[in-house]
Amino acid sequence: MIKRLLSSIACVLLSPLAIATDISSARLLASYWVDGSAGLDLSGLSFCAGKLLTVSDRASKQIYAIQLMDGRAELVPYLKLSGLRVPKRSQAHSLWSFIPELFRPARDLDFEGITCGENGIYLLSERYNRIAMVEGPGEARWLENLWSPEVKARGYLQAPNVSSEGLVKAGDQFWLAIEREPRGLLRLSPGGDAQVFSLPPVGGLDFRGSPEDLTGLAYFDGALFTLEGNAHAVCRRTLPSLKAEWCLDYRALEKAPERMYEVALRGRGGGLAVNEQGIFVVFDNDNTARAQYPGDRRALLLHLAFPDSL
Repeated sequence: MIKRLLSSIACVLLSPLAIATDISSARLLASYWVDGSAGLDLSGLSFCAGKLLTVSDRASKQIYAIQLMDGRAELVPYLKLSGLRVPKRSQAHSLWSFIPELFRPARDLDFEGITCGENGIYLLSERYNRIAMVEGPGEARWLENLWSPEVKARGYLQAPNVSSEGLVKAGDQFWLAIEREPRGLLRLSPGGDAQVFSLPPVGGLDFRGSPEDLTGLAYFDGALFTLEGNAHAVCRRTLPSLKAEWCLDYRALEKAPERMYEVALRGRGGGLAVNEQGIFVVFDNDNTARAQYPGDRRALLLHLAFPDSL
C-alpha cells in the first residue's frame, strides 16, 4: 500500500504537468524609440544575415531594416518588393469577416511576420494567410502552401485581424503563430502538410483577463521562442514538445511611465527576434502616441537579456 502510494506521488511530481516553468522579470539591456517608424505600425522582426529586418502592416511594398547605432535606432528602407500580385483567398466564413473586406484595398497585404532562409526572405500576410518568398533584388512570389481552408475547418482563423501573426523558418519547416480565438501554432512541412498545435500551458503566465494570444516567433539555438503579447512575456519552448523551458516577463518595462502609450491597449509586442546578443521585441502601437509625449508616435524596441541562470 505504502509502496503504491509513494509510486503514485513520484509519478505526479515527475509528470510534465507538474514541472514548473521558470518565469523571471526581464532585464533591460536597452530601449529605443525607432526613428522613422511613426505611422507604420511595425509588425514583425527577424535577424537576416546580421541585419535586423522588419515589416509594416501598413506598407505592402517594402521591407525595412532597423539600424542600431550610438544609442539610437533608425528605420531605413531595405528592399522594395515587386511582382507580388493579390493572391486568391478562401471564402470568408461569416458576414462579420466579410464586411471589413468591402472597405479595404485588395493590395493591402497586412504583413505580420518576416523570417529568412538560405533561399531568401519570407513574409507572412495575415489578410490572405499566405507566405511570400522574396529573392534577389526584391522579386516576390507567393508560395503554393494553401493551409487556411484546412486550418479554418479545425476552428482556427475565424475572426478578421486575429489570425496568422508570426512566422519563422526552422530548418526545412515553417512555424506560424495563430494569434487568438483560439491561439495556436501551425507547422508547415516542406511538402505543404499543415499541422496545428495547442501551446502547452505555463503556470504563472498571467494574461490578466485578456485573451491568450501569440504575436511573434523566433528560432534560435535549436528552440522556438514565442511572444505572448497580452501576457507581456517571451518564452523559450523546446521542440518538438513545445513545452516552455523558461519565460521572461517584460510587463514592468513596457508599463514604465517613460515607455507607455496613451491608450493602454495599444503598444503591444508585435515582433520578436533572438540572437546571441539577446531578445528583441518591437511594439506595434497602431499609430498611438506616447503618454508623456503626445506628438511622438514612434515604435518602441526593447533589447532584453537572457535569464541570469543561463
